[in-house]
Amino acid sequence: MKMTSSVKLFAGQGSQNLARSIAQHYGKPLGACNSERFSDQELSFSFSESVRGCDVFLIQSTYAPTDNIMELLLMIDAARRASAKYVTVVAPYFGYARQDRKDKPRVTIAAKLMANLLQAAGANRIMTCDLHADQIQGFFDIPVDHLDGSSIFVPYIKSLNLENLMIAAPDVGGTKRARQYAKFFNAEMVICDKHRKRANEIASMQIIGDVTGKDVVLVDDIIDTAGTLCKAGDLVMEKGANSVRAVCTHAILSGKAYENVENSALEQLVVTDSIPLKKELSKIKVLTLAEIMAKAIRKIHDHESISSLFINH
Repeated sequence: MKMTSSVKLFAGQGSQNLARSIAQHYGKPLGACNSERFSDQELSFSFSESVRGCDVFLIQSTYAPTDNIMELLLMIDAARRASAKYVTVVAPYFGYARQDRKDKPRVTIAAKLMANLLQAAGANRIMTCDLHADQIQGFFDIPVDHLDGSSIFVPYIKSLNLENLMIAAPDVGGTKRARQYAKFFNAEMVICDKHRKRANEIASMQIIGDVTGKDVVLVDDIIDTAGTLCKAGDLVMEKGANSVRAVCTHAILSGKAYENVENSALEQLVVTDSIPLKKELSKIKVLTLAEIMAKAIRKIHDHESISSLFINH
C-alpha cells in the first residue's frame, strides 16, 4: 500500500487571516508555530509540533515591511531543519517583483535576489498569484505554480452584467493581461499610455481607443499609490465612458492611495486578500483567494495538474 505524507499548513504573521481561510477551505486547521522577537526586534521562529516527513505549506505574502520576508525565510529554514519532507512556499503576493530587470545602470534585480533567498533557505516549490511579470518564474530553479487572479475576477465581472463592457489596460505594460480579459469576454480593449517623470509620479496620460458610452473595467496586477489607476479612471470618464471600475490583484495601497481612490471617478475597486487592507473603504471590494489556493494545495499534494483552476481551461 502506498503511503502518502501528511499535509501541514502554517501561517506567517503577515497572512494570518488569509491562511485561516485557506485552512478552512482545505479542511485542516493551521499548524501551531511561534514567532517571537528579541528586545532589539530580531525575529525568531519555531514550530510547536512535529513536521518530520510532512508536506509543509508555509503561507506568507512578502509585502512590506521586510520582516515578512525574513520571517518566511526563517519558517523555511526551520521546516528543513525539522526534517520536513517537502516545503512549499505559498506567497499570494510575491514582493519585489517590480524590480525584475535592469532598466537603468547599476541597479539591483531584486526579484531574482528574492528567488535566490527562498531557494537558499530550502524551499522545494513556490505557489504565488499574478506575478508582476510572468518571466519571474524563470528566476527559480524549483517548480513555480503561478495562479491567475482572473479565476476570481472574471466570475465577478460577469455578475455585474455590464451592457457595454470594455476592458482597459492602465498602462502599456498591462496590455497582455487586459487582452486576455477582453478575449474571454469577447469585448473591445483600450490602452492608457502614461509617461512618468519618476517612480510613482505620472507626467502625462492619454487613451488609445474610444471609450464613449462604454462600461470600462481597468485591469492590473498591483495597485500601489493608486495614482496611475485613478488618473486612468478619471481620463476614461472625461472621454465619455458610461462607467469605470477597476480590478487589481494585489492591494498595496501605500501613501495617499485610499484618498486617491475615494476622490477618483472609479465606481469600485475590486482587489483580493493577498495583502490585508490597512483600512476599509466603501469603494473597495475584497474577493478572497482562499478557495483557489486551498484547491491548488490539494492538487499539489496529490500530484495532480492545476490547469483546471485557470479560467481559460
